[in-house]
Amino acid sequence: MMRKTATKTRIYSAVVGLSLVSLLATACGTLGGAAVGAGAGAAVGAGTGYGAGKGALIGTGVGAAAGAIYDITKH
Repeated sequence: MMRKTATKTRIYSAVVGLSLVSLLATACGTLGGAAVGAGAGAAVGAGTGYGAGKGALIGTGVGAAAGAIYDITKH
């Protein structure tokens, strides 16, 4: 027979695990958009002389925002 604390711990662990899985599923477009945006921003920044690092930072933000908007409207 399990103790009360062990039972509570198992329930809390299950809830946290399911929450993380759902968070991962909903953040998929955001992460994908950030990755694509970072690559595109680095390429544009390097090509224009602005700097690949700064371009990647800006591209990551724009891509993450676009991915979040896509997730909201399509899911």
